[in-house]
Amino acid sequence: MPYTIKIDRTLCSGYGDCVGLAPDVFAHDEENISVVVDPEGAEDELILDAARACPVDAITLVDEHGDQVWP
Repeated sequence: MPYTIKIDRTLCSGYGDCVGLAPDVFAHDEENISVVVDPEGAEDELILDAARACPVDAITLVDEHGDQVWP
């Protein structure tokens, strides 16, 4: 089941770790802020790894039960 992925645009600094790890899920917009392009673009474990790689914890993952998985 795919995660609900939320990106805090006020925290994201455009490091791009999430884009590098899961380019089918994340991309940078015109402001160099990460956005979700396809929440089902990778396996859940890879999406979790990408969220964990964010140095400013701008990515929040919520599972299908509504429980926050990360951070």
